[in-house]
Amino acid sequence: MLVSSFSTEVVAAPERFELFTEITDRSHMPNRLRSSHQDDFRARMRVLDLGELQVSTMSFPHLEITRTAKLIRQSDPEAYQINYFLGEEGVLSLAGDDTALRAGDLVVMDSSRPYRGDVLAVRDGWSHVTVQFPRGLMPLPERTVRHLLGVRIDGRRGMGGLFARWLADLHARAGEFAPADASTLASVTLDLLASVCAHCLEAEDALSPQARRNALRARISAFVEEHLADPALTPRAVADAHHISLRHLQQLLAEHGTSPAAWIRHRRLERCRLDLTDPRLDARPVQAVAERWGFTDPAHFSRLFRAAYGTSPRDYRNLARRPAQGRVSGREQ
Repeated sequence: MLVSSFSTEVVAAPERFELFTEITDRSHMPNRLRSSHQDDFRARMRVLDLGELQVSTMSFPHLEITRTAKLIRQSDPEAYQINYFLGEEGVLSLAGDDTALRAGDLVVMDSSRPYRGDVLAVRDGWSHVTVQFPRGLMPLPERTVRHLLGVRIDGRRGMGGLFARWLADLHARAGEFAPADASTLASVTLDLLASVCAHCLEAEDALSPQARRNALRARISAFVEEHLADPALTPRAVADAHHISLRHLQQLLAEHGTSPAAWIRHRRLERCRLDLTDPRLDARPVQAVAERWGFTDPAHFSRLFRAAYGTSPRDYRNLARRPAQGRVSGREQ
């Protein structure tokens, strides 16, 4: 399993903050923590373990985080930590400079440098996503990244927005990944992050050709996911949106054993499959599900679905319903 979850509500209210401190000291790095909710600190965390890189999603009401020079001397993983604010706002103090942060922002931190953060959740749900990994894995030199530490990066648009959507997708689909996916997911995350940093610093030349290639592939993947519902999404449209030739796009995906058309078709079919198993969408006709994800010809969609999953869309939906109906019948007897 790549995913593990934790909640402070497994212990009594007075013990929750101490438990959270112990867990985050082990999972991330030791920091000095305080909160205005220490008497009953309700927090949860979900960790996607990708080997040396981990992606953690957290929820908490309020937290003051201080990393002191003494803590660094005692324990330093020599890691970068990237925080993406989902539903919170706060102030980060680094080297005497204060940076205001709010939902949608990204910020890069270094475990070897003292800092202080004061973070308040502004809505229910997950507060932020944290990516942590050893500095040596970053495809950019440390002297280059140093200029971006503690700087607010806009995660709503441009390259920052693309990376933010990638992190949100990792969080949303964490349970779908197998151990064999870990190295690929980690590599794409690192290359995409390096591309964001290089873009912010206008230092794209510092990236290796392979890192630039991987980042481009990640941008293409995110673009396809965002436009799956558009029937006009074609390989040519994808290539034009990224200012590359169709042949270049084909070469990029051929490295992963697929083609642009096959990839788009696979992702659309997978979205349809998930919708057909969602009980909240039971009243939606199969044809409407297909049209939602860009399939305008019902017969063509049915043939593609059967070829991919071995049965018709309607039968697939009925089979997905059957176990739940059986459990309900069993309780009623």
